[in-house]
Amino acid sequence: MRRLVVLAALVGALAGCGAAEPGPRTVVPGAPGEPARVMDGAEAAQRRAPVPVSPADVEFVAAMVPHHEQALALAALAPGRAADPGVLAMAERIAAVQGPEVAVLRAWLDRHASGHPGHPAHAAMPGMVAPERLAELAAASGPAFDRLFVATMITHHEGALAMAAQVRASGTDLFVAGFADDVVATQSADIDRLRGLPPGGLPQ
Repeated sequence: MRRLVVLAALVGALAGCGAAEPGPRTVVPGAPGEPARVMDGAEAAQRRAPVPVSPADVEFVAAMVPHHEQALALAALAPGRAADPGVLAMAERIAAVQGPEVAVLRAWLDRHASGHPGHPAHAAMPGMVAPERLAELAAASGPAFDRLFVATMITHHEGALAMAAQVRASGTDLFVAGFADDVVATQSADIDRLRGLPPGGLPQ
């Protein structure tokens, strides 16, 4: 439920990012010994204007779209292959969370990055799974699939955490910063759950 509320807030933020009304006048305290001054609504609105979106923000969001899409592709392999109910439940959780997020990310790109150069190369994104590993997962079933899925998804999530940490250090957009923080919270929790699945350890 909390996830749905957060996602709804993010969508609302995207929809409500139009120009703000100038608003009322604001009293600005002066320095010690100096009088206060009154700032008119237009000046106050200008001072409240958001910091422009940075290239780091655009790069992060553009990269997270295919990163999430690959997580969804991995999760889609679990039904019919997973033996452990916990693995299947994790796949369902990942699909339920990251599917709606892709739409939010695309909406942000449409608003802030039209004409952006496209998604980064997959190999340049941390945690992206090689085609050979995807084929191995598709061919596996039962406990072998479970162990391979868990190891692969942990690596994939760790890549997302690295990307989120990078944009938090270099980005400027408040929406992107909030989304990155949410990625860290959600996918860190996922990693903790994945490390407990399935019994019998992980593949090397």
